[in-house]
Amino acid sequence: MKENCPLCKQDGKLFYRDEFFKCLNCKGIYKNRKDYLNTQAEIRRYKEHNNDVNDIRYQNFVFPITNHVLTNFTPNHTGLDFGSGTAPVISKILQDNGYDIQQFDPFFANKPELLNRMYDYIVSCEVIEHFHNPDAEFKLLRKILKSNGAMICMTHLYDKDTDFKNWYYKNDPTHVFIYCRETMNFIADYYGFTELIINKRLIVFKL
Repeated sequence: MKENCPLCKQDGKLFYRDEFFKCLNCKGIYKNRKDYLNTQAEIRRYKEHNNDVNDIRYQNFVFPITNHVLTNFTPNHTGLDFGSGTAPVISKILQDNGYDIQQFDPFFANKPELLNRMYDYIVSCEVIEHFHNPDAEFKLLRKILKSNGAMICMTHLYDKDTDFKNWYYKNDPTHVFIYCRETMNFIADYYGFTELIINKRLIVFKL
């Protein structure tokens, strides 16, 4: 069984049962396309999250992203919350601090005109693992990021110590692409970012 990597288009090999492949080039782990949810099932799954923008636990979870923005950007900078979901908590926290940030989500805030603008920073919390076509998504995000800008993401990385068989992260049926440090280095190099910061779940690509 063979299926090319949706990020770098190179060969992959079966990694876990017949459910996940691992790319021999960028080291990304990607779900067998036969197991992707259809759009309606995917939306139902997202609606199950029941997140609340006023929940302090949710605000604390996204703190690595909001802290990075508040520390490195000002209200004069423009931002995009890409994949803002049903409860855009990052946008709420930043807007409460006077920041100018817009929300885009293909299911819950589908405003494609926002993808024709340029931004000083783009935030994406627990989003990039859902990319069905990560190559196209990263090309787009890189294209709409201004010089000296940053793309600030959160995702759970795989490493050699991860017990993949019992790993909760792979069990979410909407998680179709899982990254490791090597994958993030590939993304930084391939899409022309000048700096990469990895701090646990926080991933920052800088221009």
